[in-house]
Amino acid sequence: MKPQLIAIDGPVAVGKSSVGSLLAKRLGYVFFDTGMMYRAFTWKVLNSGISIEDEKKLCQLANTTKFDFVPLQEWHLSPLIDDEDVSSKLLCPEVEAQVSLASKIAGVRQTLILEQRKLAQRGKVVMAGRDIGTVVLPWAELKIFLTASTEERARRRHKELLKRGENSSLEIVLADLKKRDEMDIHRTISPLKPAEDAIIIDTENLSLEQVVDKIYTLAVNL
Repeated sequence: MKPQLIAIDGPVAVGKSSVGSLLAKRLGYVFFDTGMMYRAFTWKVLNSGISIEDEKKLCQLANTTKFDFVPLQEWHLSPLIDDEDVSSKLLCPEVEAQVSLASKIAGVRQTLILEQRKLAQRGKVVMAGRDIGTVVLPWAELKIFLTASTEERARRRHKELLKRGENSSLEIVLADLKKRDEMDIHRTISPLKPAEDAIIIDTENLSLEQVVDKIYTLAVNL
């Protein structure tokens, strides 16, 4: 039997969402990127007038927010927040700059993790993030941790930003990734690290399809 839950973790811009989406499509599963959920919540914070530094109010806001999931594509789920689809707004620079601050708050993470686990109960889910195999779904049958050098990830992110029409230098993107890595690795709550039983895949010199092929083979032969 193929695993019912597949966890894909790794640092920012390593390709988790692209890999997870294609893998889910190939397996006939659904895919969810938990990072989009944190972005959706951050978007709500920025539009609520609450300071991103006010942990108490952010925890209260998370507890009173309605989260749901709808198909962005047949196999790719997108977060709804208070019945509103804000998927088109989640990659804006304002959310990008603040999402790490919102997502490091313990009470916020606890609330969102409970919602992510509810989604996982459906089964046949590929879920991507930074703490899926270690915290969100430590019981997932297959855990993958993707890696690549900071420089390679910066090149990928820079190319992605240019495609979206955002002008940013490679140097600025690289500096931002290093800052994000530092925060993710050393945060007290759910630090970025591979689960003990995760399979680590270095994507540095692999195409997207090659990475998906590797994980698909692992899933069908588990």
